[in-house]
Amino acid sequence: MKSYSKNIFNSLDLDIFKIISNSADELNIETYVVGGFVRDLVLNRSIKKDIDIMCVGSGIDLAKSVQKKINPKGKVNIFKRYGTAMIIHGDYQIEFVGSRKESYSKDSRNPSVEPGDFMDDMLRRDFTINTLAIILNKGQYGELVDTFKGLSDIEKKVIVTPTEPNKTFSDDPLRMLRAIRFACQLNFKIDQNTIDSIIENSYRLNILSPERISDEINKILMSDKPSIGFKNLEKMKLLQEIIPELIDLKGVEEVEGQKHKDNFYHTLEVVDNISEKTNNLWLRWAALLHDVGKAPTKKFDTKIGWTFHGHEYIGSKMVKTIFKRLNLPLNETLKYVQKIVMMSSRPIVISEDIATDSAVRRLIYDSGNSIDDLLTLCEADITTKNIKKSVKYQNNFKVVRNKIKDVEERDSIRNFQPPITGEIIMKNFNIGPCKEIGIIKEKIKNAILDGDILNDYDEAFELMIKIGELIGLKNEENI
Repeated sequence: MKSYSKNIFNSLDLDIFKIISNSADELNIETYVVGGFVRDLVLNRSIKKDIDIMCVGSGIDLAKSVQKKINPKGKVNIFKRYGTAMIIHGDYQIEFVGSRKESYSKDSRNPSVEPGDFMDDMLRRDFTINTLAIILNKGQYGELVDTFKGLSDIEKKVIVTPTEPNKTFSDDPLRMLRAIRFACQLNFKIDQNTIDSIIENSYRLNILSPERISDEINKILMSDKPSIGFKNLEKMKLLQEIIPELIDLKGVEEVEGQKHKDNFYHTLEVVDNISEKTNNLWLRWAALLHDVGKAPTKKFDTKIGWTFHGHEYIGSKMVKTIFKRLNLPLNETLKYVQKIVMMSSRPIVISEDIATDSAVRRLIYDSGNSIDDLLTLCEADITTKNIKKSVKYQNNFKVVRNKIKDVEERDSIRNFQPPITGEIIMKNFNIGPCKEIGIIKEKIKNAILDGDILNDYDEAFELMIKIGELIGLKNEENI
């Protein structure tokens, strides 16, 4: 593995490592850089800004010594319960921990911890690719320690546990999700024994907090190709425990020779497509959930075949259930995802016909600032393998985008407020709050969206008078 040596030594030219090395030798503490920083260094990935330092001794004492050298007035964040400390140096967040060994109970992923040696600390780690360590003590500074053949597994692009996998996953079931996340992020395969063990221990997810689970799902969603992660989650019986609504989409049913597509794999294609276009996590969530309403709304009609009527509405309601289960935000973020799911078919309908100004106005009005994200989802939703159809659909959406731009520039519809307010209506007709105000405002809004009148005060005021008279209100000016 000589090809990695230059890489590692060059990266260790960072001044912080020299400072830690000096402090470690002064305290006579065996000290290493460990974890994801080393793994990504070997993989030539972008260097992580969080660095884990492990020492055979007191991590807190080492952190204090390092901080004094950097800035005597700087703060050391100490976590006595875990025997860890953290300091900030420039863009880097550096955590210090003493080597330890762990033991677990069956009903918790929080271990009992006691001091240990270097090997004890390596044995408690999740995968061999994360057991690599770089010595920081002088004399051996920069040397790579590879206790469990992590370099070999990196070369083979495989995820393997350093100890018996059943013990690894039974101790801390979060590692099952981490295995899948690493495989997805790094484009690695998971060792077959490791896969078998994940399946066997999948039920252990129930001791994890929703936040821990959703954090891993978010990281999978933010990878370059999320489908790798979700296929593994389904294959290893974890997705059933997390988002069973997606599992319900799996499979193809045939009646009277008519089939529908497998909406599970279609969904994963859509998520991959949209991931090429956006780093918006919540738009990726909308892509993941845009068809969840199809399972409960699926019906077969002898005249027209398979239908999923109302799946967007049902799906938008299901989004809230899923977000609550995973302790995802229940604020404007939820509303945004629900809105995208609810409207996910609207641009498709417009693109299939001649996009009238009226239809485009309503689309812009209803989607507001989400219009661009909505169109991005609809374009990602094109998964047909028929090249002619794919090109046709993509071109149709280009037409819709141009039409939206033209209508928006001309009519200023996005987030528009009708020029006639409730106060104007009450003053003109000398009335208090009542249902007639809502009727007038709605009719004016529809008239503008349908193109019957311009988004203009004078035209709207004239229509207000006509509507008021029709429903029996008296114009003050005519009394």
